[in-house]
Amino acid sequence: MMKLNVKNETSRLRAVVLGTAESNGPTPSIEEAYDPKSLEHIKAGTYPSEEDMVSEMESVAEVFNKYDVKVYRPNIIKDCNQIFSRDIGFVIDDVFIKANILPDREEELDAIQYIIDQIDADKVMRPPVEAHIEGGDVIVWNDHIFIGTYRGSDYSDYIVARTNKAGVDFIAEKFPNKKVKSFNLRKSQTNAMDNALHLDCCFQPIGKDKAILHKNGFLEEEEYLWLVDFFGKDNIFEITKEEMYHMNSNVFSISENVIISEKNFTRLNSWLRENGFTVEEVPYAEIAKQEGLLRCSTLPLIRD
Repeated sequence: MMKLNVKNETSRLRAVVLGTAESNGPTPSIEEAYDPKSLEHIKAGTYPSEEDMVSEMESVAEVFNKYDVKVYRPNIIKDCNQIFSRDIGFVIDDVFIKANILPDREEELDAIQYIIDQIDADKVMRPPVEAHIEGGDVIVWNDHIFIGTYRGSDYSDYIVARTNKAGVDFIAEKFPNKKVKSFNLRKSQTNAMDNALHLDCCFQPIGKDKAILHKNGFLEEEEYLWLVDFFGKDNIFEITKEEMYHMNSNVFSISENVIISEKNFTRLNSWLRENGFTVEEVPYAEIAKQEGLLRCSTLPLIRD
């Protein structure tokens, strides 16, 4: 049996599910686009090729190998986008939570069932059907769980709103020993610059006490200010609207001092190095065109 352990975002990583871009299927039609950024690239004819995305994901797998991390990959489903493994499940402490995702992505969960089968069945849970929650909205930080949501009454009109109040309540009820704090995120179906698809698109803790943050991703200023206060102004790297659009907050920590980042994030990467982090740069700009980056395509199972 595999014993899961994820208590925060930055402890030393030992095992992870890395998505796959193999057999990713043809470029989606405009109607099939799940988010404004993919839509933009479908219209412009710049949607990423499978070959480029496979090679980008391999560069991440190589970094994991270098750090001796056990890497699991989903079983390949023909013509299915299986890049974003974070959407389909997440681990809190020693519990695996299957996400309630968009219904036509259900088979993505089947493709990692062989991994879930290695976990004690008592430690696998699934929220009730009315509770929507995706891994990109859930950030585990020691005794806190931060959750991105959308509280608008028009929630059901937004395909880019992925976690509802029932999802937040489910986590709070299952993890009574944690402080659950939710954040109302800005959503846009049409403008990727104004869309925080998940919480990790505008916020992520790094190291022991630092964070990457984007103010405009939050609908309520006091919730943004709560995070500034929690981490302390001097410990925050505030990203611009354009940097959020390029997914600068969606890096991935292998440990408290090692971060995988996109090689074009020049301002962020130099700040990280100035603050004592080792930055493993990878090319990930093609995958970013689908409004997801390194955190979105990884699902940590075990951290020390």
